[in-house]
Amino acid sequence: MSQVPDPTKRSRGRPPSLAARAKVLATAHDILMGEGFGRLTIEAAAAKSGVSKPTIYRHWSNASELAMAALMMGAETDDAVRGRSLFLRLRAQMRFLVTAFATTRGRQIALTLAASDPDSEMTKAFRNRVILSSRDRGRELVEEAVRTGSIRAPRDTDVLLDMLYAPVFYRLLLGHLPLTTAFADSLVETACGVMGAPEVDGASARNGGNDSSDS
Repeated sequence: MSQVPDPTKRSRGRPPSLAARAKVLATAHDILMGEGFGRLTIEAAAAKSGVSKPTIYRHWSNASELAMAALMMGAETDDAVRGRSLFLRLRAQMRFLVTAFATTRGRQIALTLAASDPDSEMTKAFRNRVILSSRDRGRELVEEAVRTGSIRAPRDTDVLLDMLYAPVFYRLLLGHLPLTTAFADSLVETACGVMGAPEVDGASARNGGNDSSDS
């Protein structure tokens, strides 16, 4: 006699939708990095991941959105610096951002963006999946620091976030100067100076985070 499943017991592991999303993202990242932006389609991601196209479309509206999400894969978590200072968490995010676009595929996407129509799927995906999502995460970190008393509430959070993130995308799209971790560090140091956020270990920050206190 078969047993009736206990509805109060949940199976271990990720929920199916999250597991499928992670599988598609990993597949899309492999296609993007190995074959290039032009080869990443919803059809290709579905075929190689084994996840149906309707499921993929529940998470991403088009291939451009999927490409941006794949490029930024890993930026959704800051577990390595969770519980650390605002400075360290913003710096980790900013370093990830500039490193992603300093790759060959990141530069390829930047060149495509520079030639894209402002209303194209590519431009909208970049705006929503990269610029606004990065900015929203920065807002969360600043607001958390305010709640914990680490910093005073900024006079204008939106202006502060524009000051922090706009230079990255300005440099990315114009290409007049390179995207480097030193540039990322300088942006965060400047923003944290405006906010009065302590660096915790200034020497470690200047040495690129290799000091033992920043590990």
